[in-house]
Amino acid sequence: MVKLKKLSNSQLTIPLFALFLVIIFNLFRDVGFFSINVIRNNYGNLVLSGNIISILNGGSELAVLAIAMTLITSATKGQDISVGALAAIAGSVFVRVLRANQITMPVILLAFLGACIVAILFALFTGTLVAFFNIQPMIASLILFTAGRPIAYWINGGATPTVESPLLDCIGSFIPGIPIPSPILIVIIFGILVSLVLRFTNLGLYTQAVGINERAARLNGIDPVFIKLLSFIILGVCVAIAGCINVCRIGLINHETILIDIEMDAILAVAIGGNSLSGGKFRLAGSVIGAYIIQALTITLYAMKVPSTAVKAYKAIVIIAIVVIGSPVVHKYANEFREKFFRKPMVVTETN
Repeated sequence: MVKLKKLSNSQLTIPLFALFLVIIFNLFRDVGFFSINVIRNNYGNLVLSGNIISILNGGSELAVLAIAMTLITSATKGQDISVGALAAIAGSVFVRVLRANQITMPVILLAFLGACIVAILFALFTGTLVAFFNIQPMIASLILFTAGRPIAYWINGGATPTVESPLLDCIGSFIPGIPIPSPILIVIIFGILVSLVLRFTNLGLYTQAVGINERAARLNGIDPVFIKLLSFIILGVCVAIAGCINVCRIGLINHETILIDIEMDAILAVAIGGNSLSGGKFRLAGSVIGAYIIQALTITLYAMKVPSTAVKAYKAIVIIAIVVIGSPVVHKYANEFREKFFRKPMVVTETN
């Protein structure tokens, strides 16, 4: 009974339940939805194909940004709505460096480093407003949400330049000889690195402490300003990864469309992941699962021939249902119902 209670109170209950619903729906709708095939791509390499692969591949950028949004939410009790615009800036810097040089692996690494540095600086601008001036994160990030994409437009001189190279294809598509899409591998490696950092340092504990009670955290020797700024630094790295993956995937940078509206999906991924949007305790695994649930909904709707213009509306309805089902109020009534109808009172008998 204790194990069941712990499971019901787990932060992973909501995302796992939502994932279960998506799986069951698709099983009844089309069993073939989960089939995975081996095909040859345009370069003649054997690769994996299917809806599952499309979900994991297409949700890569969102999964990375969901990790960043989770840490920001936990530490600041708010959300950064400029991650899509920051990804556009990072992607523009990435393309600018690539086009100024012959594309080799060292140049790609240099371009990614430059994208990271620029993204971190812009993220720290928002972080400074939040940490030092106590401005709500959503309000502080509204500045770059509005100005970020025009800045990305200026970086490349008002153009939408393309970049082509087999090396970039390896990052945005497939590495020859490896049938799994590279973005999936990048998310796995990055997720492992973040998990190791949280496991072997006190970053996760300190972040949650600041989010739960900033004053108490300060009294215990934790610097809330430093923790908040560190969260925005991590966000800068995450948006750089997401922006560079997207550029490598499509081979160009379009400041108007790159990862458009992804900030809303990142916030929803945090919510679906069972994390409180008012800060405090978090589970990164839940947010990552939430990101793939959102992508699974998108792929499911396209498989059902829903017009692209209506996908967001249908997705919003489903997400509202999932969030409401996982809300504390519904959990409260569910627990009361279970206590009333499914738990029998203990009967104690006397023996001579």
